[in-house]
Amino acid sequence: MTTICSVRYNNQTAIAGDGQVTLGEKVIAKATAKKIRRIYHDRVVIGFAGGVADAVSLQDMLEGKLETYSGDLRRAAVEMAQSWRKDPTLAKLQAMVIAFNDKDLLLISGNGEVLEPDEDVVAIGSGGNFAQAAAIAMTRHSSGMSASEIAKEAVKIASGIDVFTDDHITTDEI
Repeated sequence: MTTICSVRYNNQTAIAGDGQVTLGEKVIAKATAKKIRRIYHDRVVIGFAGGVADAVSLQDMLEGKLETYSGDLRRAAVEMAQSWRKDPTLAKLQAMVIAFNDKDLLLISGNGEVLEPDEDVVAIGSGGNFAQAAAIAMTRHSSGMSASEIAKEAVKIASGIDVFTDDHITTDEI
C-alpha cells in the first residue's frame, strides 16, 4: 500500500510518494522504497501503487510502448492500457500508474482506463483520496507553493490519516 500524488500547477508538474511497503495488513516490511522513477531518457516520470513486482512489469511495458511510439506518452499509455486489459496474464497485475511528461499528466489503470485529471491533480494508492483532496484544496487556495511542495504536503497529510502511508516522502518534477 502507498500513496502517490501528482500535481500540475504554475507550469510545473510534480509527483510525491511515500516509501512504505506493507506485507499483509499488519507488517511494515520497508519504509524507504522508491516508487517514483524516471523512464524514457529521463523525459517521463512515473509513480506506482500496488504490488512492486507488478509495478515493475508495468514500468517495463510502458517503456517499451514509449520506445515504439517515439516518446508519445498519451499514445503509449493508451496502447499499454489496451494490452493490459486484453492479456489474461497482465490483467492479473495489481497496480496503478501515474505518468507525466512536459505535456501530459495521466492515470493508467488495469481496466483499460487512461485518465487525464480535471483539476491537474491525480493520486493513487491507499491514501490517494486523502492526498487528492488535500492537493486540490491547496491548488485552489495556495499562495506561493510550488507543484512539488503541494504534492509532498498532500502525501504528508495522507500519511497522518492512512495507516498504509508513511512520511518518508520522495518527489520529482518536470
